[in-house]
Amino acid sequence: MIKNYLSLVKFSHTVFAMPFALIGFFLALKISHKEIISSENLQLLVLVVLDMIFARNAAMGFNRWLDRIIDKKNPRTAVREIPSGIIKSKYALWFVIINSVLFLITTWFMNQLVFILAPVALAVVLGYSYTKRFTWLCHFILGLGLSLAPVGSYLAVTGSFSLLPILFSLTVLLWTAGFDIIYALQDEEFDKQNNLKSIPTLIGKKNALRLSSFAHLLTAGFIIWAGIVGADFLGLWYWAGAFFFSSSLIYQHIIIKPDDLSKVNLAFFTTNGIASIVFAVFTLVSLYV
Repeated sequence: MIKNYLSLVKFSHTVFAMPFALIGFFLALKISHKEIISSENLQLLVLVVLDMIFARNAAMGFNRWLDRIIDKKNPRTAVREIPSGIIKSKYALWFVIINSVLFLITTWFMNQLVFILAPVALAVVLGYSYTKRFTWLCHFILGLGLSLAPVGSYLAVTGSFSLLPILFSLTVLLWTAGFDIIYALQDEEFDKQNNLKSIPTLIGKKNALRLSSFAHLLTAGFIIWAGIVGADFLGLWYWAGAFFFSSSLIYQHIIIKPDDLSKVNLAFFTTNGIASIVFAVFTLVSLYV
C-alpha cells in the first residue's frame, strides 16, 4: 500500500527540490551565525524536511487525481496508479487533503511569516495542475512551485527575505522549467489532440528545445550570480559544484534531439537528480569547510 502511494507521487523525484531546500536552510544558519548542532535547529530541520515532503505529496497527488481521465487516454500514462485502478480516485484525493493539512500544521511550528505564506505556497503547487489546460506557461509555473524550496527553508530560519536565497529560487524556477519542457516533448501529439497546452505544442520540438536551452543558460547565470553575491560564504567548493551543475545542463541538451527522445528519462530524472544532489553537497561543504 505505502509503495503504491510513493509511486503515485514519484517520491524519488524529491531529489529535485529537496537539495535546494537544504541549501536555503543551512545558508540561513550560516548567515544568521547560528549553530548547526542545537536541538532547536535540528527540530527546525526536521520540520523543513517534513514540510517539503507534505507539500510535494499534496502537489503530485493532486496532479495525478486531476489528470486521471487524461492519463487514462494516454498510452504512456495509462499505467499510472489511478487510471490503472491500483489506487481509487477518492483515496488519492484524501491523500492530497491529509498532506495539505499536515503541510499547514507543520508551518505553524516554524514562524509566523512562514505560516501566513503557507496557503499561498499551497495554492501555487496545487494550482499548477490546472495550468496546462489554459497556458503554455505551465512549465514555468511548475518551476515556481519548486522554487519555493530554498526561499521557504531560508524563511523558516530567519523569518525574513534576502537576495541570495531568491537567486537560488530563480535558479530552480528556470532549471525546472527547462527540463519540464524536455519532458513534455514526449506528449506533443497527444497534447495537441486533447487541447492541452505546452511549449512543444506551441512552437514544436526543435524550438522547444531551443527555449529549454535558453532557460538553462539563464539558470547557469543565476548560479554564477549567487556565487558572486555570496562570495563571503561560498568559495571554491561552490564553484566546483556550479561547474558540475552547469555541465549537466549542457549534457542533457547534447543527448536529446527533436527526432530522438529515447534518452528523455536519462536527461529528466537521472541527470538532473544527480546534478541537484552534487551541487547541494558542494555548496554545503563550501559553507562549512
